Amino acid sequence: MPQRTVRFTIRPDGRVEERVEGVAGPACQQLTERLEAALGTVERQEPTAEAFQQTNTQSQSLSAQLN
Repeated sequence: MPQRTVRFTIRPDGRVEERVEGVAGPACQQLTERLEAALGTVERQEPTAEAFQQTNTQSQSLSAQLN
């Protein structure tokens, strides 16, 4: 599993910037929504390239025949 990182930068004027790395697709927003709610009003969101990536889910079906 790739490493997930959430970085925060607190600006001198009190603004908090958040950057998420290693999370693809809508999982990024799901990961941070509780943190953002605790911090206060979100003024702006800028999705990174990772936000537009599709998450890879693999499934495989096997059929068994009994004779």
